[in-house]
Amino acid sequence: MTPALPRHVPIAASFRGGHPENIHHGSFAVVNAAGELLARAGDVDTPVFTRSSLKPFQAMPLIARAAERLRLDDADIALLCASHNGEPMHTERAAALLARIGADESALACGVHEPYVFRFNGLTPPAGARYGALHHNCSGKHSGMLLLADALGAPLQGYLATDHPVQREIAHCVSHFSGVPEHALVRGIDGCSAPNIALPLRSLAHAFARLTPDTPDSRYGTAPQRIARAMSRHPDLVSGRGRNDLHLMQAGRGDWVSKVGADGVQALASFSRGIAIAAKCSDGQLAPLMVALVAALEQLGWLEDTDREALARLLPPPLKNAAGVEVGDMRAVLELKPGTCS
Repeated sequence: MTPALPRHVPIAASFRGGHPENIHHGSFAVVNAAGELLARAGDVDTPVFTRSSLKPFQAMPLIARAAERLRLDDADIALLCASHNGEPMHTERAAALLARIGADESALACGVHEPYVFRFNGLTPPAGARYGALHHNCSGKHSGMLLLADALGAPLQGYLATDHPVQREIAHCVSHFSGVPEHALVRGIDGCSAPNIALPLRSLAHAFARLTPDTPDSRYGTAPQRIARAMSRHPDLVSGRGRNDLHLMQAGRGDWVSKVGADGVQALASFSRGIAIAAKCSDGQLAPLMVALVAALEQLGWLEDTDREALARLLPPPLKNAAGVEVGDMRAVLELKPGTCS
């Protein structure tokens, strides 16, 4: 039986000659640290796969258990939560993290792909260049999972199995912060072969909002604050040149923590407000997601002129044809409504 499909709504559209041509659907949830749904658009209750937006919570058990013993600093913690570009600052730090438990690149089970720095900056990889698992955008996350296995006294081998102690600890953490009972978590496998969890957008936003309070968490102590502040202070390590998380956190000027997920997922929280946004673009495209996210920030009153200028680089340029004639553009059609609306 096919599960119920999310009831998404239009969030962005491309226009040609002032007439809508392509419509992008999705949903948004705005939630505070107490779990109150403040604003919404579309379906905030049907689970959607969180993909890499889950990374702060995949790193959480390690930070709570072993950050001090492993002498993890803010830059290390940021990389553990990264979907990075595979630049030297990323690969070298991931290798150094593995070395702390006597492991190396061969222990990573994430696979190999061309570093994102080329794709997101319009660059061509050098001829004959070869890449390894350290260049995978999730090598920091996987390094953290291996460090957690070591901290738990569990085998490094098989660390991606859903019944491995590492993955059980992560499931406990996701349930704790999202409020979704562990038995009700929807599970799948991510692009990097690690287990991933689908959450309602209201639950994902709630989890991110719970990264913002100054008070220690009842189960994970100061780990939420350490993770969120580390990411906000080191957005270049969380992402890299040309990436949306880098630009979002720079625009937030220390007040925002942001994490993208593949196939159109984005979460962002404000420390000063104690509020988070979780969003999904149903067709998985990044450009309409960013167009709608900037509109959401505007509707929530979070933006000033300097923020708008910084975020302009996230927005797609006008559409031009092969002759260079401007023929259209993409615009937000998102309309946030009060959280109590059905």
